[in-house]
Amino acid sequence: MSDSPPSLNPVQLGAYFDLIEVTSLLRHAVEQQLRETGDLSYVQFQLLARLGDSPTGSHRMTDLADGVVYSRSGLTYQVSLLEKEGLVVRAPSPDDERGVTVTLTGAGRALLAKVLPGHVEVVRSLLFAPLASEDVETLAGLLAPVRDHMRSAPPRSAAPRRRKGGA
Repeated sequence: MSDSPPSLNPVQLGAYFDLIEVTSLLRHAVEQQLRETGDLSYVQFQLLARLGDSPTGSHRMTDLADGVVYSRSGLTYQVSLLEKEGLVVRAPSPDDERGVTVTLTGAGRALLAKVLPGHVEVVRSLLFAPLASEDVETLAGLLAPVRDHMRSAPPRSAAPRRRKGGA
């Protein structure tokens, strides 16, 4: 019986490292474009984009945290920064007295419209340009079940909060 730790085979290890490198390079380029065009961080853009995709322009804070996989406290800080810039407003949730809803403002929509073309161009040129259209379909088909598998457990932001005092 072997006591060696579990390992990845060479193909798995290569795929893992390739994914990490591609993700890091793409994120760096996206972050640079967002800073230069709109003075936004990556997570701030994600928040504005999620709100912009919503038919109402609004989401509950908890749903935003889960969607962008960000801590509740980190999200509160980021939303506060966006609110100070007049890009979003916060209000009590109409269907949950303990919840808070974030809504995109006109200024937030305008900034999103300003940064989006450059964002799309960075993603298109770096991620999709080197691939044939069939490869893009294959990539999407491969990533979706992995994402779904990872999302099958609730994100940390959705986990029940531990009470102080051991309760």
